[in-house]
Amino acid sequence: MGTTVHGNPLATTALVFASQPVPLIRGYAVVDIRQWDVEDTDFWDETGRAIADRNMWISIACLMAGYGVWLLWGILTVQMLNLGFEFSIYELFSLTAIAGLAGATLRIPSSFFVHLYGGRNTIFFTTALLIIPIVGAGIFLQHKDTPLWVFQLLALLSGLGGGNFASSVSNISLLFPRRMLDMALGLNVGLGSFGICLMQILIPLAMTFALLGSLGGDSMSLENTSGTMIGKISVGRSIWIQNGGYVWLLTLLPLLVVVWRSMNNIITAQVRTNIGHPLSGFLPMTGMLLIGMLTASLGLWLMLPETANGSGLNLPEELVLILVLAATVYLLKILPGHIHSNVLRHYRVFDNKHTWIMSLIYTMTFGSFIGFAAAFPLIIKVVFGFSHLIGSEGTLTHDTVNPNGPSALMYAWMGAFIGAFARPLGRWLATRIGGAMATQLACIIMLVSVVGAAHYMSAAYRSATPEQFFIPFLLLFLLLFAATGIGNGSTGRTITTLFSAEQAGPVLTWSSAIAAFGAFYIPQVFGGQIRDTAPLEHALYGFAFFYSICLIINWWVYLRKQSEFCNP
Repeated sequence: MGTTVHGNPLATTALVFASQPVPLIRGYAVVDIRQWDVEDTDFWDETGRAIADRNMWISIACLMAGYGVWLLWGILTVQMLNLGFEFSIYELFSLTAIAGLAGATLRIPSSFFVHLYGGRNTIFFTTALLIIPIVGAGIFLQHKDTPLWVFQLLALLSGLGGGNFASSVSNISLLFPRRMLDMALGLNVGLGSFGICLMQILIPLAMTFALLGSLGGDSMSLENTSGTMIGKISVGRSIWIQNGGYVWLLTLLPLLVVVWRSMNNIITAQVRTNIGHPLSGFLPMTGMLLIGMLTASLGLWLMLPETANGSGLNLPEELVLILVLAATVYLLKILPGHIHSNVLRHYRVFDNKHTWIMSLIYTMTFGSFIGFAAAFPLIIKVVFGFSHLIGSEGTLTHDTVNPNGPSALMYAWMGAFIGAFARPLGRWLATRIGGAMATQLACIIMLVSVVGAAHYMSAAYRSATPEQFFIPFLLLFLLLFAATGIGNGSTGRTITTLFSAEQAGPVLTWSSAIAAFGAFYIPQVFGGQIRDTAPLEHALYGFAFFYSICLIINWWVYLRKQSEFCNP
């Protein structure tokens, strides 16, 4: 990399050619940009727009990869079940939950990286870290005798992809003027979410052939056909499950080259005046991520049973979330130097009651989207891929494969696709009828659809032919996904309306961190129902109760005529 230019007036002129890779001035690469005033319309039109657009699209591509790596265990666990890995359904659900908890926790430290070490440095480093879990998955998925703790560690590391959202939002917040920030954040979050859908399509396809030839390892044979990619394919079909990890190398390696060559560090009053050499930021970023990994691991140990490498204390999920959040915030707060001062500055948003209210509402929308996206493939597999024998005491089993069960891997991508596609619709609707009103309508749809899905799930459990209830269940769940996307978009716009430009970014990253715990909570609750041999619809009724509370809070705080902010 060439020497960085600082304060050179020629740099601004050269940056007009932003559609090209990082521009060169007399042989020097312009990486750190200090002259950045996007509220100046002349500067924005002549220089800023091209730079911001280039950095945003690269950042979106990285975020898509991050989402895909974060939630890949939702797909891998279905195929592990089909291939006969010797793990219980609860343990498979727990892998998805572990990745969810790690990803949500890592959003907290990740929200500070761009302001401390620059956007280009942060996006490159956090994207490069994704190689660790995908290569590990590729190696260890080739062996059915791999112990559970190895997959738990890989799931924990997959959470790095979830943490990348906070870095991406922080970076976008610096690139665009206030008048365009809502649009830019909507594109970033909405298109980034498509990474889940892309993963749920790409991984099953990649498993059907030797992607890397002899270098990719041997195949395995399917032991049952329910929930496979294309439905009724024969037992014994060859599957390269390790490609679920390796396929991401084909995306990440060229993407990292593009990030390194074509992104910039935007240095403003919000960012340190001297971010230093990229390597000087990689070490402290690693330390802050390790704090998140440590607190998430501790929470998991306190919650998981001994059979799943936990303490056996079986603490409630809600208590674990509070402990993990509190420990992470505290440990980051006591870090020394510029990290300490930056963290304290961001934590000022906690003094505003609307930060907490919007975090709750954002959890209802985005938390439901990300949690159900993580659990949806395994839900289809468990509920409709088996015939459930309900005894006199209301207990059930998951031992009898339903040969007519629907394909989990064929349908799973639809939920994430519809939810991500509906997000821009939510922002558009919010501009027409108000953010709080759009959120209220989304919440009502979520409430109705989740109760309806619970009804058909209950009917499937009590039927010898559960597949007959799959289509109405699927349609209601897709409606639920659409509502979460609409609510996610409208809630995001409400945050940018309620808060100043300086506070909107920290509030959005904090709210998204809280909401992302849905990727842990929802799969873990479903796994707990399986462990306790309880029907899964009980969990859906619990979520319906939560939606009812959010419906009342949203109306009371933001829709009453006496509200401080009426329909923001």
